[in-house]
Amino acid sequence: MASDSLHAPWRMPYIRSLEKPAGSGCFLCDAAAAKNDEEKRQRLVLWSTEWCVVVINQFPYTNGHLLVSPKAHKAELGELGDEELLDLQKQTVRAIELLKRVQSPQGFNLGVNLGRCAGAGVPGHLHQHIVPRWGGDVNFMSVVGDVRIIPQAMSALYEELMRNL
Repeated sequence: MASDSLHAPWRMPYIRSLEKPAGSGCFLCDAAAAKNDEEKRQRLVLWSTEWCVVVINQFPYTNGHLLVSPKAHKAELGELGDEELLDLQKQTVRAIELLKRVQSPQGFNLGVNLGRCAGAGVPGHLHQHIVPRWGGDVNFMSVVGDVRIIPQAMSALYEELMRNL
């Protein structure tokens, strides 16, 4: 008899990451602190500026899902200075242009989740999601099985985006 189970083993690291005790580290702060190419690759850092860091989301909604975050560990938009706010938007535009060149999406969802109840996985460190979209990219797996199909390995996406910066 066939099993009706759908397996998504990549979800377990995400689930475990939610259980981290306070003060156990922040992946966005770790990404902002990455110094050499190997650390950046391990943390999926595409680039950073004086104020922000741009990373590939390790737990994406879809292929190419990026995060733009201030380097400073701040939870609210109102905590950001003018330079940080402007750079957050400039890097968002730069990330969208990169994804357009590499993946040819037909649209984008942009969003900031403020607070755990609003969906923030890291409520203490503000970040903006950039989610590329294509016509018809919602299929039966996400509707019926609550499973997302990511068609490309993170390492392959990283290499492709880095080649096109």
